[in-house]
Amino acid sequence: MRRTGHAPFVRPAVAALIAVLLVAVAPAATARPAAYPTLPIPFDRQFLGNLSAPSISPGGSTRLDFGVTDPTALGAPLTQVVLTFEVYAFNGFPGNASASLPVANAPVLSNSSASGELVTVAWPSLSTGATTAGSVGVAASTDTPAGTFAIRTALSFHLNGTPYLLESRGWFSSSTWSRATELPNGTATLNLSVLNVSGVIPETAVLVASSDWAWALGALLAGAFVLLAAGAWVYSRRGPGSTAGAG
Repeated sequence: MRRTGHAPFVRPAVAALIAVLLVAVAPAATARPAAYPTLPIPFDRQFLGNLSAPSISPGGSTRLDFGVTDPTALGAPLTQVVLTFEVYAFNGFPGNASASLPVANAPVLSNSSASGELVTVAWPSLSTGATTAGSVGVAASTDTPAGTFAIRTALSFHLNGTPYLLESRGWFSSSTWSRATELPNGTATLNLSVLNVSGVIPETAVLVASSDWAWALGALLAGAFVLLAAGAWVYSRRGPGSTAGAG
């Protein structure tokens, strides 16, 4: 399987910053297994929520909080649950230049068993309707460059013995995302079969900055316009034309 809500509570400003990165950065290609079963459109918003949007100074550390839920409507416990966080892109300041990792001295994620650009959190099972809260550490070195580091997420689990996979926007190239979220006539949609996932979940970012926040405000405003133009979060605003299987 590829590496591996309550409605996503990602702050709009953070989503805007992530959109800046997504315009220029495409993820590395990864082999895909056979097609995953798709979930009903409303369900995938319920799995991963309460994502924090931490900011730190070079040399500092913080926690990235989250909540994982087994939606009641599924009617069965989730088993072999694995939640993945990965730092995957960087938008630097000054210069507003986007780049995929590796970036020298990028922030490091950590939990009780591992640390690095990618960490996973696992549970043997989640009871129907239950929510579990957790966090992973985020630490920057004194040499970490100023800017925004995007963190993509993935959630895998088994439901009644069948494997499912949900991923955030950052796992898909711009061309693949465009094919999955826009019909030929320009109408917004969501074709999970094109993405080969069971659903789409939110991602977040960590902002590394000194005490001077003036530039950060400018980045947020610029990112908001990029967000609208790119349609990076069209999925969270999709309408009746959306579909899980056909676009």
